[in-house]
Amino acid sequence: MNLFADAIAWLVDPANWTGAGSIPQRTFEHLWISALVLVIAAVIALPLGGLVGHTGRGREPAVMVSGGLRALPTLGVLTLFALWLGIGLQAPVIALVILAIPPLLAGAYAGFESVDRRTIDAARAMGMREGQIVGKVELPLSMPIVVGGIRSATLQIIATATLAAYVSNFGLGRFIFEGLKTRDYGQMLGGSILVIVLALVVDGAFAITQRLVVPAGVRAVRTAEPRSEPTRPRAIVGQPITEGNQE
Repeated sequence: MNLFADAIAWLVDPANWTGAGSIPQRTFEHLWISALVLVIAAVIALPLGGLVGHTGRGREPAVMVSGGLRALPTLGVLTLFALWLGIGLQAPVIALVILAIPPLLAGAYAGFESVDRRTIDAARAMGMREGQIVGKVELPLSMPIVVGGIRSATLQIIATATLAAYVSNFGLGRFIFEGLKTRDYGQMLGGSILVIVLALVVDGAFAITQRLVVPAGVRAVRTAEPRSEPTRPRAIVGQPITEGNQE
């Protein structure tokens, strides 16, 4: 309890909310590097995943690459690039991009693959070109799953971006590493709490976005679908009957 009390005391200390290296500044840095990494990874992974999902070709290599990148230890990759590129943000950005590509790639091709092939065939039968099919049919219908992949990647980036402070004076992770160095465990826990809160807020925003990107027609169909009643035996006046639809 004393440790949590120290963390709360550190969080509410006005000195930590103003000046260089303050909580607002570190939070902005953390969001900035997370957004930069997400954009770079999305530019690489989303078009590739969409192409795989649209054409149905290259799925196995995409799955293998995605699985291989997931297996890489981020700290080890960060250390390797830091030894090569030196102190700064280059190594953390590269390591985090490698971390973010697999969920983005998987979300993109899974989203496009989830679109009913009969819907795509109907669009082709109406004379729509491939670009129109992708932009007006596949992309809107796949958006909930694609946004789910972006959501997963963003949370992983925010959580792991604390490692950026390992090789640079940047982000919320700086509080954790400084607390570890000086044995200020209240500061360490306070920095961890800030990262957790930031991740939860961003996750909530993406959860709302994931609901909003569902096409209106799909929402209307889901709302109009009748709920099926469960079928189970029930006894009335000693006679077993079956609830639900009966033929």
